[in-house]
Amino acid sequence: MAVSRLFRSFCGLHKANARIQAYPFGYKHSRALSSDSFNNGDDTVLPVLIVGAGPVGLVLSILLTKLGVKCSVVEKSKTFSNHPQAHFINNRSMEVFRKLDGLAEEIQRSQPPVDLWRKFIYCTSLYGSILGSVDHMQPQDFEQVVSPVSVAHFSQYKLISLLLKQLENLSFKFCTSDGLEGLNHGTFQEKQLLMGHECVSIKASDDFVSVTASFLKDGKRMERNIRCNILVGTDGAGSTVRKLAGVDMRGEKDLQKLVSVHFLSKGLGKYLLCERPGMLFFIFNTEAIGVLVAHDLEQGEFVLQIPFYPPQQNLEDFSRQICEQIIFKLVGRELGDINVIDIKAWVMHAEVAEKFLSCGNRIILAGDAAHRFPPAGGFGMNTGIQDSHNLAWKIASVVEGIAPTSILNSYETERRPIAVFNTELSIENFKAAMAVPAALGLDPTVANSVHRVINEGVGSILPSELQRAILDGIFTIGRAQLSESFLNENNPLGSSRLAKLRRIFEEGKSLQLQFPAEDLGFRYLEGALIPDSDGGMSAPEGPTGRRRDYVPSVVPGARLPHMNVRILSDTSSEVTISTLDLISGDKVEFLLIISPTEPSYHLAHAAFKVAEEFKVSARVCVLWPAGGVKGVEIKSKASLAPWENYIDLVEVKKSPNSSSWWDICQMNDKGAILVRPDEHVAWRVKSGVVRDPITEMRRVFSATLGIKQHTKDQETDT
Repeated sequence: MAVSRLFRSFCGLHKANARIQAYPFGYKHSRALSSDSFNNGDDTVLPVLIVGAGPVGLVLSILLTKLGVKCSVVEKSKTFSNHPQAHFINNRSMEVFRKLDGLAEEIQRSQPPVDLWRKFIYCTSLYGSILGSVDHMQPQDFEQVVSPVSVAHFSQYKLISLLLKQLENLSFKFCTSDGLEGLNHGTFQEKQLLMGHECVSIKASDDFVSVTASFLKDGKRMERNIRCNILVGTDGAGSTVRKLAGVDMRGEKDLQKLVSVHFLSKGLGKYLLCERPGMLFFIFNTEAIGVLVAHDLEQGEFVLQIPFYPPQQNLEDFSRQICEQIIFKLVGRELGDINVIDIKAWVMHAEVAEKFLSCGNRIILAGDAAHRFPPAGGFGMNTGIQDSHNLAWKIASVVEGIAPTSILNSYETERRPIAVFNTELSIENFKAAMAVPAALGLDPTVANSVHRVINEGVGSILPSELQRAILDGIFTIGRAQLSESFLNENNPLGSSRLAKLRRIFEEGKSLQLQFPAEDLGFRYLEGALIPDSDGGMSAPEGPTGRRRDYVPSVVPGARLPHMNVRILSDTSSEVTISTLDLISGDKVEFLLIISPTEPSYHLAHAAFKVAEEFKVSARVCVLWPAGGVKGVEIKSKASLAPWENYIDLVEVKKSPNSSSWWDICQMNDKGAILVRPDEHVAWRVKSGVVRDPITEMRRVFSATLGIKQHTKDQETDT
């Protein structure tokens, strides 16, 4: 089935009679997953089954396939949603996408021009007065100093379309539940994406996980059993996999309820494109309040978010006609070409799963299945994509017999603290968003308190229609403060509120879009890495909700800094790449970065030898200083023989005053850096290895891969 056939209008989720079993406490506890499970010659057991075909699941399936891991995907929806949903892709996710055969470049070509979405605009209506605006792009964001790629504004359904094309290029087969004739029901093969298949039960044994998927065939409910070694749940905030595994969420529930209205209006898009382009429009007037997300001004595609207060309000109250009227009130005039496509209610949570692994590491959670954030800052999809990037090489290491299954423990050890941090940061950013209406006299916490009193206090005994009338009356009184006769410089209170609003914008205390320090500077404190022996790096600073600049670091657990480097070769061509491009996306391979000194070459020899013992690929990067190769015979070939998996590079500086690589890393050229397959630093030595290089490399690879060192030493000695 062609990919294009999967992009019909969303038909809604088909609801099976899911058997939500009391799995975690009712199942027979099995032993931890064994690496031998992947080499038992049983072709009926799929190495990895991914449940959920959102961006996180699709990215994981691509990464695993590129690493040679057999996997397939099941998705309960029969078609993909055309609701834009997530739309901001941060630097780190775009760096991951650079590894996916030109995906980042295609996103950049296809997204709207940055000048059309760099601002958040606060106004009384789209045709009315502007209360303020915030430009979220700074000059350095375009200079590619800290990253080889910029952030992007690209709707989720468009991203999914590109990811599906990638899977098609990797020979994946796409099929709906109505087109199963060609599939073998006894064996679930690799490289399949089955739509309309809902996971309804999970059973784990010592050898595999048995997943029962329910689907509708010719109007009849049917089931199929799929056996896999590892089950990854990427099935969203309401994850069935998480529920079947009995994993609870921890955090704050029901921060806000909203109605999301997806609509098209090329006329509105054309007006905003010419008069006031932006990504988000926060609109406050006496008739309505809402946040408009401009997904594509050129195409006139928007999503309106409206506060929602059940049970006094029901989703049925938001008919297409009612939504059109609300849109007109927020726009400031009627739109002749409006087309409301979809209306849905959703709830904002701030929660993280109590654990990301269960059942002896056979069941793994990623993306929204593992964490649910407020959308402020766009951390949801981005954190999930980075979950997949962290997880893929570890699963591949287990499948290929490089590492024991204990390495999967490091996925939770590393990613769960990041999820907790991003949850807190999202909450801080959400609070910053609420500071604007609060400055205008519309404190959302007061509105929520009033609603709670009506629901839980004396108001709960009143008839529902009276409850609704009271709620509407209170909100009408609150919105009256937004009257232009009140909110102006001539009114003392209005002038005071407008001044407070300006201070919020000037001091960067409103909703932020970019968080370079967190997007690029997050690091793992423990896991598949070797912390510095001096323990010199403290825990990261807590979230502030404000933009902070990224500071490059090669502390173990940190992302490898970006620097442009030029490949030195016998040819006259000069190829410039990023240091991040040195890590392969097609195999599990570690990268050792050294300078061209004899002790560093000896260390590289040791790394090659030990990597061979551990049956894992290693590559050496010999980094020469800018201007340091003129008239110097590059002797890496002789120094590293017989090993050939190395590359000579020279620094490319932006200006003569730019820092050298080792200065950026706050090390000297006697040091060395070992980088994992996910571009995070596994180990470093600041100024040369003191102990025997072979012994040190065995210690490093043992700790990173989760292998008991004494076992490897014994194998080598025999």
